[in-house]
Amino acid sequence: MLGHGQIWSAIDALAAKNGLSASGLARKSGLDPTTFNKSKRIAGDGRPRWPSTESIAKALDATGTNLDSFMGLLTGGPPESRRTVPLIGLAQAGEGGYFDDGGFPTGQGWDEIAFPGVEHDHAYALEISGDSMSPTFRDGDVVVVAPGAPVRRGDRVVVRTSGGEVMAKELSRRTARQVELRSINPEHPDRVFPASEVAWIARIVWASQ
Repeated sequence: MLGHGQIWSAIDALAAKNGLSASGLARKSGLDPTTFNKSKRIAGDGRPRWPSTESIAKALDATGTNLDSFMGLLTGGPPESRRTVPLIGLAQAGEGGYFDDGGFPTGQGWDEIAFPGVEHDHAYALEISGDSMSPTFRDGDVVVVAPGAPVRRGDRVVVRTSGGEVMAKELSRRTARQVELRSINPEHPDRVFPASEVAWIARIVWASQ
């Protein structure tokens, strides 16, 4: 008999396999973004809450996954090289308490997501919101960020300002005086900041497609 935790673990594995968070998988499936969230898995009275067969069917259809493959996730399937990294939304990242002064993840409130082939220490994942990096990164995509990794001109990066604004951009130029950032989407303006107003810059090393 399949257990409650087993079903939800398979849904998490399906999301990770497709480079998505639980909420990203729900959105991709045309469902309410909170459908697969961990907060929805236990009812207010403590009873286990199960995903509906309709929501699972929509998730399989949205990811092009057949039932046999999903059954493989339910039973553990063939082992893959995966690492669990902290995950938060890009908008949430602008709030205090999630990063130290160097841009490394800290504090509480992080979710977790598994990704294959992530080798950087202290790597974490951000769920993109907005369309300033479209079509390279779309709303709901997940990127893995590596604080401490070398950052060069032309790299896709996540930047946090001293005022708490967090954004995903392309690094155009960086000098001792200022940081120039390019928006991939031409409908959004490029950004230029005095170096003193940039708290940290971290390179994006992986992105869901």
